[in-house]
Amino acid sequence: MSPRELLEAAQTVLVIDWPSRDVPDTLVRAGFQVVVRGGPGPEDYSVWQLEDGEVVSCRAGRLPDRADLIYSHRPLSELPGINDLARQLQAKTIWTQSGLSAAGVKDPKGCWLPEQELHGARSLVEAAGLNYVSEPYIGDVARALRTSR
Repeated sequence: MSPRELLEAAQTVLVIDWPSRDVPDTLVRAGFQVVVRGGPGPEDYSVWQLEDGEVVSCRAGRLPDRADLIYSHRPLSELPGINDLARQLQAKTIWTQSGLSAAGVKDPKGCWLPEQELHGARSLVEAAGLNYVSEPYIGDVARALRTSR
């Protein structure tokens, strides 16, 4: 499936860190249920939603019961734990974002990874029976879905 189809099939997205607030905001505005892990603790979760045209967050205090997709802007070394979390939440897809441009410079929409790292990440996630996406930028895909709905 294409990245667009994988995102379109999701209802609940767990966001683990992001390069800019555009990620959770755009997902909420595109109609997804968004839960954000804001720290390492078991209670560091918040629900983001649209209220009166504004994206707001409220403390959930716990992991969601399930998620369809996990978006992560974390070091790839954390993928084994994210895979475990995906299985626990019955997620089908892990979407990572490096936050780097092809020049290796920080870019909030950047998705570039060195080929060897990309191959290793894809192999690890797919070996766990999950779909893996690392590009394009999830915010752009969510915006395109929002305008087509």
